[in-house]
Amino acid sequence: MNLLSADNLSRNIGERWLFQGLTFGLSRGDKVALVGRNGTGKTSLLDVLAGLHPPDAGQVALARGLRLGYLPQQPEFEPSLTVMDVLFSEETPMAQAVRAYEQALLADDPDALAAALEGMETHKAWDYEARMKQVLGRLGVQEAAFGQAVGSLSGGQRKRVALARLLLQEPDLLLLDEPTNHLDLAAIEWLEGYLSTAGTTLLLVTHDRYFLDRVCNQVLELDGGSLYRYRGNYAHFLEKQAERLQADAAETDRARNLMRKELDWMRRQPKARGTKAKYRVDAFYELQERAGQVRTDESVALQTGMSRLGKKILEVEHLQKAFGSQPIVRDFSYVFRRQERVGLVGQNGVGKTTFLNLLTGLESPDAGQLSVGETIRFGYYRQQEPDFAETDRVIDVVSRVAEVITLGNGQTITAGQFLQQFLFDPKKQYTHVGKLSGGERRRLQLLLVLVQQPNFLILDEPTNDLDIQTLNVLEEYLMGFQGCLLLVSHDRYFMDQLVDHLFVMEGQGHIRDFPGNYTDYREATEAAGPAEMPAVAAAAATPPPVVPAAEPPARRRLSFKEQRELEQLEADMATLEARRADLTARLNAAQADYQQLTQWATDIEALTADIEVKEMRWLELEG
Repeated sequence: MNLLSADNLSRNIGERWLFQGLTFGLSRGDKVALVGRNGTGKTSLLDVLAGLHPPDAGQVALARGLRLGYLPQQPEFEPSLTVMDVLFSEETPMAQAVRAYEQALLADDPDALAAALEGMETHKAWDYEARMKQVLGRLGVQEAAFGQAVGSLSGGQRKRVALARLLLQEPDLLLLDEPTNHLDLAAIEWLEGYLSTAGTTLLLVTHDRYFLDRVCNQVLELDGGSLYRYRGNYAHFLEKQAERLQADAAETDRARNLMRKELDWMRRQPKARGTKAKYRVDAFYELQERAGQVRTDESVALQTGMSRLGKKILEVEHLQKAFGSQPIVRDFSYVFRRQERVGLVGQNGVGKTTFLNLLTGLESPDAGQLSVGETIRFGYYRQQEPDFAETDRVIDVVSRVAEVITLGNGQTITAGQFLQQFLFDPKKQYTHVGKLSGGERRRLQLLLVLVQQPNFLILDEPTNDLDIQTLNVLEEYLMGFQGCLLLVSHDRYFMDQLVDHLFVMEGQGHIRDFPGNYTDYREATEAAGPAEMPAVAAAAATPPPVVPAAEPPARRRLSFKEQRELEQLEADMATLEARRADLTARLNAAQADYQQLTQWATDIEALTADIEVKEMRWLELEG
């Protein structure tokens, strides 16, 4: 069934067409990745499909009654709304019942709680509440923040709240613009599994190559204003894209060879143009257009130099840092070596950015000391953008740091020439910073870090908002970087390619040194089992579907209704388990036709989901 149809869509910004004549459709069960360079119009296309901006030509048609959900890159909310207002904005009886229940719990009002419990029973909202706690827990949205105004949240917190609300609404079609930005690694792995379920239909933009490969079954490539469709995962797309580009290049070469002959004929036959050979003249101009196509396969060129690196790098002795009673770093000591490559992992809120700020001197430790080598020049790429003045021109921003840049080969170039290596053409260099796209601003931020020729690079989430082509070039540069590298990234592929070992922030100030990249770490922690699994890996593991946001309160006494509900849950779970065991035995015996086996497999999946929901509610009542 076709859920969305786009017919001849075109979008113009100023004097430039982002795309023209795009026609495609999305059917139920499609999981489609939208890829392309920064600035090609991916976000603009999602805005048009979501109805936020009308197309300049063409139209979008949605299936009758379709519920469409859109997660933009930068969600905007009324600042005065609370997190609870945002999460339960959907006007359904079930959502409103859960909202009333959560408000009553926050208010600690027995009368309101009794009325809310009645509403939960009436609207059968317990399953919804259990699913809500699962989604919020996995995405790191704490129940303690329900009463907080969204205007006081960071951009990352707002993004997680917006994603949680969208998943709770269960729309028929999801449009997601960089959904993995601002999520920790455990949350990304959970979201990966959540979106991979058979019933989900989605169109997403993301630079996370593992995520693309494991979730999506189709790829739409936006290139040069046109759209190309590939059926298969991201690895299949890369293979077929290379074939397409090779075929396009061959076609252009053929057109140019033929055009040489046609051009000679045009010059020798001036009288024929207006009479017998008009068809050939028309064909000549079509051929001229094809032959004149120039593919600009530009990519960021990273050739910066590096300051000399001495023997002493950075020595950390008994470092300690806490905020109030919450320890961030506890008695951490380490001696960094030349050309060391370290990844830093941990759940959101565990203190990764604070740790980086301590190493670079932006924050002072409570105890301990750092000894920095005399030759060390830090290059610190931070999560938050620099305080660019919106009216500054790009060239002025760079010239303030350096007007002449020395490259790795000793060659010197001007700031303008260096900007061109970062795909800022002469016209773009005189554009105001306020008019740059999110990816272009990030590219400018990276340029400002590298132009200082650091020999100790600290990168805090450098992959946010960069396109995959730029990431590939950045990876290649970092692989050849001869200095020290300390990297925080939720892009698992990016980290796997670049780091030799990890600092694992396990919570309560404990930092463990793990020998290996992120995939090695996940495999090791899964093999160790849940009992020995540290916080960052345990959050990504499957066992308990509910992740408590805070220390659980003392067990309260159950009401009469809750006691009856608990008894009924135990009976229901036993029945469902028996039914699942019976179907599993039949399926394993394989003594039925294909349709029957398929139906049994579907029934087992539905039973498992039902059991998990009931187990979550049972655990809540038992707790």
